[in-house]
This record gives sequence, C-alpha cells and structure tokens, in this order.
Amino acid sequence: MTQIERRLHLIQELLKEQPRYEGMGIPEDEDGQKCLLRSLLNIRMPHPASQEFLAVQDAYLREETRRKGITDLADLHPVQEGIYLWQGDITTLRCDAIVNAANSQMLGCFVPCHGCIDNAIHTFSGVQLRLACAELMREQGHEEETGKAKITPAFNLPCRYVLHTVGPIVGGLLTKKDRDLLASSYRSCLELAEQKHINSIAFCCISTGEFHFPNEKAAEIAIQTVNEYRERTNSKMEVIFNVFKKTDLNIYRKLLGANAKAETGNGDR
Repeated sequence: MTQIERRLHLIQELLKEQPRYEGMGIPEDEDGQKCLLRSLLNIRMPHPASQEFLAVQDAYLREETRRKGITDLADLHPVQEGIYLWQGDITTLRCDAIVNAANSQMLGCFVPCHGCIDNAIHTFSGVQLRLACAELMREQGHEEETGKAKITPAFNLPCRYVLHTVGPIVGGLLTKKDRDLLASSYRSCLELAEQKHINSIAFCCISTGEFHFPNEKAAEIAIQTVNEYRERTNSKMEVIFNVFKKTDLNIYRKLLGANAKAETGNGDR
C-alpha cells in the first residue's frame, strides 16, 4: 500500500465504526484527509481493533513520523551534565521515554484535531495507547490523581515508553498546593522511570497551556525538581526539557544559563 492508500483505508474502516457518519464524503486533498483521519482517531473509544487495521495503521503512523523527521537523543548536546533543552515535536523524539500531560481520565484528548500534547501523543502512538490507558484505569478503579504517574508502551512513537501524569489545573491565583502538585508530577515521573530502568526521559511543559499554570513558574519548578531529584538519588538518568513554543524556549534558556542553546527538531504538530 502507498501512504495515500493506507490513509484512505483507515478512514474507511473508522467510518464503518461510526454509523452516525454513514455517507460522509472523504476530502480529496491530503490535508483534508489527514484532518479527518486524526479526528476519527481522536473520537474513537478504547476498544480492540483488528490485526489488519493495526498493521495498516502502524505502517501509516511510522511513515508519517519518519517524514516529519526523527530526532535522536544521541545527536543532541547537553546544556548541563545530563540535561538537554530541545525545541520540537515530542512525538518525533527518540529517547527511552517521553512525558504526556494527561487528564484525569487518562484516555487522551477526544477533541478532534485539538492542539494539546495529549492529543498529539495519542494520535501518533495509535489506537493501542488509549486501549492500554483504559486498561490501567479499569485496574485502578478511579480517575488518576493529580501529581501521580503511569507508564505505557509508546507503540508507534520513536521512544520506548510514555509516562502519563496529571498536572494541576490553575483556576485563579497560583497557590502553594498548585506548586507542590506540579513538583509531584515531575518527581513521580522520575521515580517511576527509575523503577523501570529508563535511562532518558523527555518532559513536556506540564500544566502550561490548557491547564493555565504560569509558564515561567512551571519551568522553575521543573528544573528545581529535576535537579533536587538528581542530587538526592545520584541518578544518571538523562533529562530532556522539551519545549514547543518560543515563549517556553526563552524561559528555559534564561533559567538554564546564558549558554543554554536549544537544539531544534523538524517536527510540527
């Protein structure tokens, strides 16, 4: 199958699962097809898919990521010992684990083509990720607590694992509880990664954006928590601070030192 044939096959199969969309036309242009496919993946509930579907989906998603350009941690240069600053699409980063800023349901973002990192990670990992998260939630029996972390395979992403953490939602003035919960999210991810013998982890800007945590304060907490953990445990785990927006890039550059130059990936969500 060509990439176009894969995309059309996936769209047709996903439309069959949604009787309410019977008769929906498929756009002829590439961008329209990609948007429709992503939307259908976003709204799909966590239930098993056929082996045929998974084979086509996996081939399609891996080729899409390859075309965006994969960045390997081995090609990056640390800004401090064991610390990296990288600007780009986290779904194109090859390291041991990346961190997803999840919501308390832990099932990914259901809003079609939403711009959040949760949506991007679930989209390009594939339908297996939502299914794996749903199984974790069934076993747990309740929604995920803020400041905790879970781990799943990364499926079609270049990394090996995804760590999912629910950061605090800031609804007004920033409180000590908000700050403590954000620190707990970073610490929980590091501790879980250490337990799983993960050697490198990439953090997104947890709780900023949709959860409205002030960007600069969030970056301060992220760096402080990582440094304190590394000092307390003598951890040799490599940590990548991944930023997507220029605002966050400038903040992390300032906090990590004047010589902290971020390397840039090719990805674009």
